[in-house]
Amino acid sequence: MQRFRTSLLTFAAAGFFAWVATPNRVGRPTLLSGADSVSCSPCTLHARLVLAGDLMQHMPQVKAARKPDGRYDYTESFRFVTPVFQKADLAILNLETTLTPSLQYTGYPRFRSPSSLADVLSEIGIDVAVLANNHICDNGRMGIDYTTRRLDSLGIAFTGAFADSLQYSRFHPIRVNVNGIRMAIFNYTYGTNGLPVPQGTIVNLIDTLAIAQDLSRIDRMKTDCIAVFFHWGDEYVRQPSPTQHMLAEYCHRRGVEIVIGSHPHVIQPINLYVDSNSIIRSVTLYSLGNLVSNQRERYRNGGLIVTLDLEKITGQPLRIQPSYTPAWVSLPDYRILTPSVGDTLALSDRGRNEYLQFMQDTRAWVAIEGLTENCYDFLPDVDTDRDTVESIGVIPRFNKD
Repeated sequence: MQRFRTSLLTFAAAGFFAWVATPNRVGRPTLLSGADSVSCSPCTLHARLVLAGDLMQHMPQVKAARKPDGRYDYTESFRFVTPVFQKADLAILNLETTLTPSLQYTGYPRFRSPSSLADVLSEIGIDVAVLANNHICDNGRMGIDYTTRRLDSLGIAFTGAFADSLQYSRFHPIRVNVNGIRMAIFNYTYGTNGLPVPQGTIVNLIDTLAIAQDLSRIDRMKTDCIAVFFHWGDEYVRQPSPTQHMLAEYCHRRGVEIVIGSHPHVIQPINLYVDSNSIIRSVTLYSLGNLVSNQRERYRNGGLIVTLDLEKITGQPLRIQPSYTPAWVSLPDYRILTPSVGDTLALSDRGRNEYLQFMQDTRAWVAIEGLTENCYDFLPDVDTDRDTVESIGVIPRFNKD
């Protein structure tokens, strides 16, 4: 399905920005006035959220994206995961790097990445990038300023870090109307690796008093769902820390329906909160792991993409139906592979063993909560010739009819 972005329109009188997403994602969300009301009573509304983990850019990834003419093109890395995001009404990920217009790219510990990374996010259908993480200050003020303005120029909303107070007032929180379901999206980080937040910029740090004040300003008569993204926890630890548990419960007690975490770089548990009728009303996703990185150790070479199907029936609390897609990163092109592709893609013996180990680990971990695994068949474009199909090494599933 072709998707396109339209320009963002300022509606200062409303005091916030609201997106309206059309059903079936015919077009990208657009800022409009009056989007905080729903002329549908009684009715049942549906929206699909797709949430991905940490998008990192270590130098081997940057080098892999470099083309002979000097351009940086990330299309290959995201080629096979695009169908997952294109099924979303709203797609969100954690952008754990800064973008720079210069050619002075760096990886860990101070991330500065090509601006073309934002281009591929726009192309695959990412709507929101959360930026409050421990690497957001890696390139100082210029990094925050350029990253946020580059995303904004492509119609990708962001929150958690802001170049100035104007951006803060626009995108803290992000207010979005998705098929009539009205959401507020917040983002906070535990810190910035000891780097000072540049003067004039704003980074949302985890502070329970500030979070409580932020949540108290949300009018629940005009908001159906609140999502809070945290950059938190202990790196490479597969269980949530006591602080993570505390913050998640702190938010849920204040009416937050969705809590999502990043930073551990491994998948952590998913908690589902059900009512007396066994209907899921809120969720905590403690860590989705890595969407793409150069981390190759067990549990760190992939992550989860979680789909939350939301249903809002007039006069009733929100219903949430979660499902997931495991995603593993292959070398040398850093292709993000879902099982629909990875099961039939040509891989080295070592790659195949690592892929199978990741899928086994992930499915066993997520099975504890009983979530359904999504399947997205990758079919080459109708115009793709067979030589191209064979060159990427995937066995296509053609319809024989």
